[in-house]
Amino acid sequence: MKKIAFVILFAISFTISAQTNNELLKHYEAFYKEMRMQADINGMTNALTHLNVLSPSKARKDTLAYIYANNNQHMQALNTIGYEKNDSDSDLAVQVKAISLKAINQPKRALEQMEILNKRTPNAYLAYELADLKIQTGDNIGASTNIEYGLANAKDDMKYAFYERQQPYEVPLKAAFLHLKALVSYNQDKAKIDEAIALIDEALKIEPNFNLASLSKQALEARKAEPTEEKK
Repeated sequence: MKKIAFVILFAISFTISAQTNNELLKHYEAFYKEMRMQADINGMTNALTHLNVLSPSKARKDTLAYIYANNNQHMQALNTIGYEKNDSDSDLAVQVKAISLKAINQPKRALEQMEILNKRTPNAYLAYELADLKIQTGDNIGASTNIEYGLANAKDDMKYAFYERQQPYEVPLKAAFLHLKALVSYNQDKAKIDEAIALIDEALKIEPNFNLASLSKQALEARKAEPTEEKK
């Protein structure tokens, strides 16, 4: 009799627990929806964290990591989904890992993630990111391949954003690729400084307000003006 009573009590307790869990899920789903409508970042991350505790979901984790990354909370993003290379990751997860690893100055790891995305859906924007990361890691030959692909596939209406000034700005993607091409040319052969400057001039002809290209040109011209002994 006691055994039967225990089983009944356990069943009731399990049912109540399941109902409570379902109610909490509905509550936080509604809460997340409301926070999205209000564009409340803290509210969204709070709701998704609770939902992942109540009912773990890879899609929700990817979304939470994306929200963190989009809010420049890159360590939180990586702590949510990890930074390891995983070919089975969703496109969103790979994108978040790539952006966040680049943001925290981990170009080699970011490059691994970008390569995965590029294998899935190659495009001119990814080619730029790959070329930029390869220049940072010393792979100028690989960067050249991505730059040529980008120049061939960048459309006139494609823009790329830069953030080295207080006020972010955009330039045509082709101009951005020409700037990278100039850097690679100089990196591969310091004697080709005039060629590098000419490539930057092409970029500035497309976008005269390309601040980063102007800074690179100034640096190259200053380098060119140095005495020969100092250049060695």
